This record gives sequence, structure tokens and C-alpha cells, in this order.
Amino acid sequence: MPEISIKGTTMPESPIRKLVPYADIATKKGKKIYYLNIGQPDIETPKKAIEAVKKTDLDILAYSPSQGFESYREKLANYYQRSGLSISANDLIVTTGGSEALLFAMGCITDPGDEVIIPEPFYANYNGFATASGVTVKAVQSKIEDNFALPPISEFEKLITDKTKAILVCNPGNPTGYLYTEDEINQLADLAIKYDLFILADEVYREFAYDGAVHHSIMSVERLHNHAIMIDSVSKRYSMCGARIGCLASKNKAFMAAAMKFAQARLSPPTFAQIAAEAATETPDEYFNEVIDEYVHRRNTLIEGLKDIEGIKIAVPKGAFYCTVDLPIEDAEDFAKWLLSDFDFDGETVMVAPAGGFYSTEGAGKSQIRIAYVLNINALKRAIKILKKALDVYPKS
Repeated sequence: MPEISIKGTTMPESPIRKLVPYADIATKKGKKIYYLNIGQPDIETPKKAIEAVKKTDLDILAYSPSQGFESYREKLANYYQRSGLSISANDLIVTTGGSEALLFAMGCITDPGDEVIIPEPFYANYNGFATASGVTVKAVQSKIEDNFALPPISEFEKLITDKTKAILVCNPGNPTGYLYTEDEINQLADLAIKYDLFILADEVYREFAYDGAVHHSIMSVERLHNHAIMIDSVSKRYSMCGARIGCLASKNKAFMAAAMKFAQARLSPPTFAQIAAEAATETPDEYFNEVIDEYVHRRNTLIEGLKDIEGIKIAVPKGAFYCTVDLPIEDAEDFAKWLLSDFDFDGETVMVAPAGGFYSTEGAGKSQIRIAYVLNINALKRAIKILKKALDVYPKS
């Protein structure tokens, strides 16, 4: 029998999605599940985006340009400029989601065997993108006791070798909700310049900053123009996960020329989704104000509810819509499976994401889970009550 590649066999499973078969069985048994495992917002997509697709009168659904429609890139650039970033349409390539943008970026700046340093815990698919690109992840571990703040720069420096090509950060963070301060961004900038590295910044949650905190984009640091690569997406900003529209942004001309070849090789991003994304750029600020108020309410509800559970540690999020929680158990993956297969509270249970999959260090995060607070307040309160009951009766050994 032909053999599967090393990349294929070592590609990690998604900690977010691999428990879906357990959820499917639970649903067939009649259990109601509160899904806290995945960052799928229940916020309505802006109506302008939906209407724009409905109103199209295309006779031929043709390829779009490989870099994306110019009209969309112009409006996207205007969006960034309103945020104080000097990004032009020529600094942008539209991608099929932020995932493709990350794959393009890794393909452009690394060769097989090269290394990328990432503060962990991090978005689980970074492990997958690295495996697909033949790249080794070097992890710098942040701590729940510090709210998952940026680890000391000295810890990054210890890992830098002649194989190191980039530092990758998610800001605000998935799965932690941590929002890097301006000082932390500047520390990373100084490090990148000192060692001539790229900084990849995944900023898909850039709109979601709470408690008066401000998001500091890697693209705002002028001295980093040849080092900075930003990844973005409409998925979370406009609750358009299914559109699969993201982008790459950089002032580095050589990088953008290389990325363009990757864009040409996959032909073009999807037409209808770009039409929706372009219309979404006209979404009024009131939309975001209401959404952010709602997420702050949900975050506060979640944190207050979790504080009543004995033995847990919580990192309070400053952005995004995730919370990483350390539970008084040994194995969060076993607990997550048990919630679906062996437990219910009045016919209901919850689905969580074991946080071990958000680390690359073996054994790290084993007692932690990620909660996505994307449910409405009543559902969230009920889910917390179920989680608390589950921890009371979960067999500890």
C-alpha cells in the first residue's frame, strides 16, 4: 500500500473540531449541547453584506484578480487608514481566509527546517500550518498567573538560531484573549530588528478590545516596515466566518512579490465572498459599539460565574472572545469527552475545547480549557451552571 507522507501523518488534529463525533452521538441521544468550543459568533452579519450578494446581477461567475478585487482592496485600505494605519491597496493581497494568508506568509519566509518562535498557548492551527510548511515551532510559554502577558524578551532570545525566521503573535490572542500593550509590541519590534527577523501578527480580532484598552497593530510601528506582516480576516469582525475572506498586509515589497506568486498559484479568492466583504466595509461604527458592549457583558458574566467554581484559575480577557481556564482536574481532554459521552444535567451538557492543543510543548495546558463566550447571556449562564455541576461529579481518578 502506498505510504502517507510524514507531513500527512504528523499533521495535528484540531482540538476544537476533533470532538465533533462525540457531540454528534450526544445529539442523537437527545442531549442539548451548549457549544463553548468554537469561535463562531452568534452576532448577525451586517445586512449590507448579505444584501450585496443578493443584488448581484452577474452573468458569469468569473475569476477575480489573484490579489483580489481592486475596489475591495481600496475600501479595505480605507478601513485601515481610519484606524491610523498607512496601508494602501498595493500593500494588500486578498486571501481565502486568514488561514491561507498564514500559509502564504510561511511559504514566503521559511524553508523546510526553519524555525518560527510563538508565545504559547496559541491558535491551534499554527501547529498545522507549520507542519504543512515543514517549519519547526519554538514555543515561549506565557503563564495564566500573568494573564498570558508577553513572556520576557530574554526567553525569546534564548531560542533564536540561524534557522529562526520569524516571531508569530496573535493580538488580541486566541485562545487567551490577551491584548498586547504598546510596550510589548515595541519590545518585539526591537527584537525583530536586532536579529533581522520577520514579525507575523495575526490581528483578526483587532476590533475587539475592552475596558478602554487600545489595539496596537504591528503595522503601526514605522521602523518595522520591512519586518512586519499582518494577517487579517472578515470572519470575526463582521461575523462572516463562512465567507473565507482574509488578507495579507506588508510594506515589504520583496515579500509581497513572493506572496503574489502564491496567490497566482491558487488562482483567485472567491468572488461572491469579496462582494460581501466589500459591502461590509461600509458597516457603521454603531455596529461595533453594540457588538463590543455585548461581548463585554458576556465576558463579565462568564468570569463572575466561573469565580464561583472552587479550584479554578482564570485569565481575564482584554480582547477577542475567548477565555482560558485552568480546571481542578488532571486531563481536560478526557473531561471534554466525558461531558459529551457520560454526563448531562437535565438532558443538557456543554462542549469545550481542551487547551492542550493550543500548546506545542508536550504536556502543557493539560488541565486547561478554552471557552468561547459566543453564546447569548441566558445560554451562557446556563452553560456555566452545567459546567459547575459537571466538575462536582466528574470522577477525579
